[in-house]
Amino acid sequence: MPAHALPPAAGQAPSCPAPAASPAVRDPGPPALPLRREIVPTEGIAARVAAALPEGSALTVTCLPHHGMEPTAETSVRLADLGYRVVPHLAARSIVDRARLARALREFASAGITEVFAVSGDAAQPAGPYADSTSLLEDIADLSGGAFAAGVAGYPEGHPQRSGPELLDALLAKQHLAASVATQMCFSAAAITDYAALLRAEGIRLPVWAGVPGAVPRARLVALAAKIGVGPSLAFITRKGPLARRLLGSGGVYSPEGLVRSLETSPAGLAGIHLFTFNSFG
Repeated sequence: MPAHALPPAAGQAPSCPAPAASPAVRDPGPPALPLRREIVPTEGIAARVAAALPEGSALTVTCLPHHGMEPTAETSVRLADLGYRVVPHLAARSIVDRARLARALREFASAGITEVFAVSGDAAQPAGPYADSTSLLEDIADLSGGAFAAGVAGYPEGHPQRSGPELLDALLAKQHLAASVATQMCFSAAAITDYAALLRAEGIRLPVWAGVPGAVPRARLVALAAKIGVGPSLAFITRKGPLARRLLGSGGVYSPEGLVRSLETSPAGLAGIHLFTFNSFG
């Protein structure tokens, strides 16, 4: 026993050294937002998805005007059968008649699909009775008895053919038929956050999914973004300088990681990330 230490009193157990202080628990930060990936229903895409993504991943299957709805419906059912959680896009102006819509909804229900994404679509002329997403949403609700949740589109940076007030009025008019909003592809966390706040201020309470581009070479991304009407945030990846280099990373390939991190810590209360993959799963 060291000379300066006092012996324990009679009948008293020797004292134990104080336990070492536990290391500080690190704040894990906000949880990651849910992720769903948008794919294009090209030939062989189901096999590519199965090779790249785990079963149970959330997917949306887009509908392009020159494709019509058949590839979307077939690919959606195929992916659902493979165990993926699938949200088919239904483009109003690509649906030939109410009977075809009813058949698609029956096929989706049989495959275990419970949610769709309803948009007007970009076809120059309607293929049938649906000129816009509102009339389509009404028939989805009527034909399914409300069994399908339906997402709708939002536009943080505007629409090439409609004004901001028109877009808000349309969303207000159909929010009782909708379950969520997914935004157009956007490169700015501030634009998405401000848009979500605007919707709340205007009385639109639908959950908002943030539309984010995936990892795609810059040239292809710029061309696609300009074609679908992405607004001012597109300038982030078209300019030169240190910011552009950080956004693009090595090899001129855009990375969404910084944007996603900003959205995960934003006060907007987003429902999740809607990732535009352009069928790239790297």
